[in-house]
Amino acid sequence: MIIIKEGNKQVAQKSNAERFKMIAKTMFGLEEVLAAELKELGAEDITPVTRAVTFTGTMETLYKANYCCRTALAILKPFAEFEANDEQELYDNVYKIEWEHILDVDATFFIESAANSKIFTNSYYAALKTKDAIVDRFRSMFGKRPSIDTENPTYKFNIHIFQNHVTLLMNSSGESLHKRGYRQAVGIAPINEVLAAGLIQLSGWKADCSFFDPMCGSGTLLIEAAMFANNIPAQYYRRNFAFMRWKEFSILDWKRVKERADREIREFEYEIWGSDIDMGVLQQAETNLKYAKLHHDVMLYNESIETKEPPEGECIIITNPPYGERIAVEDLNSMYTMIGNTFKNLYGDGKTAWLITSDFEAMKNIGLRPSRKIHLFNGPLECRFLKFDLYSGSKKDRYK
Repeated sequence: MIIIKEGNKQVAQKSNAERFKMIAKTMFGLEEVLAAELKELGAEDITPVTRAVTFTGTMETLYKANYCCRTALAILKPFAEFEANDEQELYDNVYKIEWEHILDVDATFFIESAANSKIFTNSYYAALKTKDAIVDRFRSMFGKRPSIDTENPTYKFNIHIFQNHVTLLMNSSGESLHKRGYRQAVGIAPINEVLAAGLIQLSGWKADCSFFDPMCGSGTLLIEAAMFANNIPAQYYRRNFAFMRWKEFSILDWKRVKERADREIREFEYEIWGSDIDMGVLQQAETNLKYAKLHHDVMLYNESIETKEPPEGECIIITNPPYGERIAVEDLNSMYTMIGNTFKNLYGDGKTAWLITSDFEAMKNIGLRPSRKIHLFNGPLECRFLKFDLYSGSKKDRYK
């Protein structure tokens, strides 16, 4: 039973069929993509905000969002809201919540905090006061208290403070949802799985033609493309979610959600190719593909982007070249010139190329005018996702 505070009274949430508000966290620039995913899953009252999407649904919706959303980092369930004008008021309001209905005395928990407030300038201290109020309530009622576990807690709580408004949320995902479970071998600077899935959806690819990553590294874009093309749920390879340890968890509802989603897996009719000049990272890609049982769906080539032609016919190219941040590149300008020349000379009509980069100066050396620029972040790095419509011959000849 979860206690939700409404005004001055506390209301018990009694049924898994009841609708309630949730927040899905994502990366900057992927909010609309995630909103579309949630709508397809049956969520309602969907509102994109910065780096998140708010929505309403049932516990079944919460299970679906965790299992199927490719661009969500976490699904949070708000359960208490109040105002606090100082530390004591924060402590008192947290203490009043009937925590014994949420977690057992033998459970473990952890609190993450975020504050944008002139009152609570130290978010860590706000989390500490919240923790004190929880354990003090348990001590007064049972003579013992739940323990803190930073690695694998039974419950992961979030406290968000905006000025004097406090919201407490339960993290239903546990570990970030970008940790799909298929990555067994990791390169030096692998792209985040959620960002990779977001790039694929932002490109507009509908799995209706072939896919090619000519600088594929350890294969994250390839795996996300294969999962999308075969309609494999985002967390198909993952075994644990935080909601499985909640008191209100229904294993029957969860199994039903999972089985329905798994029945929608399909065959992909086109080709997915990846190439890289580095044999070491290509072997990592092969390891990850084999673990995901997608090695028969993806072809890998140990070739440079300069020489490896994409699959014949209509094809979308998406790649994540080195930025010079975590992978050293002797001359970024020359590398981007080479990429541009490859786009112009090796790829022809029917091809669309997308490239993500954080180097806004070096990208000018591509020598092609992008038909679209999308503002994104890759971790702390501000990026642009660039679209190039490719054609054979000169631009002048094209329009004759």
